[in-house]
Amino acid sequence: MEKILVSRCLLGHRVRYDGGASGPFDQLQQWLDEGRVVPLCPEVAGGLPTPRAAAEIPGGQGGQVLDGQAAVITTDGEDVTTQFLSGAYQALEHVREHGIRIAVLKANSPSCGNLLTYDGTFSGVKVSGEGVTAALLKRHGVQVFSELELPEAAAALKALSNE
Repeated sequence: MEKILVSRCLLGHRVRYDGGASGPFDQLQQWLDEGRVVPLCPEVAGGLPTPRAAAEIPGGQGGQVLDGQAAVITTDGEDVTTQFLSGAYQALEHVREHGIRIAVLKANSPSCGNLLTYDGTFSGVKVSGEGVTAALLKRHGVQVFSELELPEAAAALKALSNE
């Protein structure tokens, strides 16, 4: 059975930077009931507390963080790049351990955003880009979707299941 990596906050776990959660989402609940979900919050897995200061990537490009060309900085000015990288590589370990080919990660997050991230100015401006974990998983062939793309994720899962 195909497993799916899912951001814990999308499963109702209160692990967001502000101590909140997202969801519920019927599709994610169905996959949970089927035993497909491997939950992970990369930021918490990387050692950050909940709640925590909001963090952004100057320029909004998680791939640059992976390549050592950008950092992840909090509103307090703290560099949390190490924790973000640790969480991303833990996500990759889950992918390898479970043969995961699809992930559903939190939209716009500096860890998990798959299409848009914040630009690093803490002004609410989003740019085309991806978070650190999303970028790493994509580099390793994982199809990354957000909670805004659950029908697309379900279609991709169906396609993989029909291989």
